[in-house]
Amino acid sequence: MAKVRLTKNELKKQKDNLKRFTRYLPTLELKKTQLLMEIRRIQGEIDRLQEENRRVENEVSRWVDVFAEEVDLESYVQVKEIVTGEGNIAGIEIPLFKDVIFEDVLPDVYDTPFWVEAGIRVLREQIRRQAEWRIAEKQQEIVRNELRTTIQRIKLFEEVKIPESRENIRIIQIFMGDQMTAEVVRGKIAKAKIQRKKEMNAA
Repeated sequence: MAKVRLTKNELKKQKDNLKRFTRYLPTLELKKTQLLMEIRRIQGEIDRLQEENRRVENEVSRWVDVFAEEVDLESYVQVKEIVTGEGNIAGIEIPLFKDVIFEDVLPDVYDTPFWVEAGIRVLREQIRRQAEWRIAEKQQEIVRNELRTTIQRIKLFEEVKIPESRENIRIIQIFMGDQMTAEVVRGKIAKAKIQRKKEMNAA
């Protein structure tokens, strides 16, 4: 802890600091709560998307097994662009999933089995879900980092800044109290000397 100046100006500064720290702490606590809620919400969304993907994969694998034809569906499903936007959570920027744009690669209706079109549609939906949950994972990573920083700030305020300001105020007030007492004592001594001098002169 840096050596504190024992002056009235320093006392005011330390009191202002304490007021600022104690006023800012509830804001940080609120932010921490919001971030924790957001992490839980995003995790719920990730779980939902992953579960939906698993469910569709199971359905499709049973459905594809019915048909003997070997078709490379992925050759018809080429990602052109993953469209994202920007959002804000508790004052931090996060990416938002918008859509996946695919290349226009259409199967030849005469050369491919009738179920391929439905397969392409399902595969595109799977890719959209995977892109959405990857972006949700990125959101969660950003929010977790912000939560870590917020918790560090709360600890800094609670364990360092606020106790330090209180201790500095106590030290300055004790010093100033001692100074006032010393002034009173000096005043009394000076008054007593003057009184004795008067008495000696009168005698």
